[in-house]
Amino acid sequence: MKYIVRKPYWNYEKEEKWLNEMSAKGMALSDYSWCRYVFAEAPNNEYTYRIELLEKPPTHAESIAYIKFLEENGVECIATYMRWIYLRKKTSEGPFDIYSDIESKIKHYIRINNFWLTFMWLEFIIGLLNVAIGSVDLSFSRSPGEFSPVNLILGCLLLLIGFLFFRLGSSIRKKIKQLQKEKAIRE
Repeated sequence: MKYIVRKPYWNYEKEEKWLNEMSAKGMALSDYSWCRYVFAEAPNNEYTYRIELLEKPPTHAESIAYIKFLEENGVECIATYMRWIYLRKKTSEGPFDIYSDIESKIKHYIRINNFWLTFMWLEFIIGLLNVAIGSVDLSFSRSPGEFSPVNLILGCLLLLIGFLFFRLGSSIRKKIKQLQKEKAIRE
């Protein structure tokens, strides 16, 4: 029997933890699309789940080769969404970690940080353009200094969303700094 759960996550580590908790309850992830998880019944703890942000889209030749490499090593790719991939491995086959060294962890977190920063800058730029357009009258029908309320509201909303993306990436940036300190200590 299939179960569909709709749940938003902004932190991939919390999402990964939740997927493993669901596995412990006998629910195996079988598909994913934006905030929509499809589960099937399975023995408790049959799978361990990991989520990864690829460098390139899953349809790119390098990503296809990487996913094939994972599959050759007993890792199953359950779903892809944008550049995110949802992976699982049978728990009985031992621990499942994608990144075993600090440098590869740092690179993964940097990819995630850049992902959030891309959306942040996009929202900031479009928001600022809307605020600027709202204050400039291209048709000369408004009085000088008069704001267009629609553009002003939209611009402010987009700026707030940009700040949200900045905030969402702050935990990732902290992890990058912690790992870089740990790497420096070990060297």
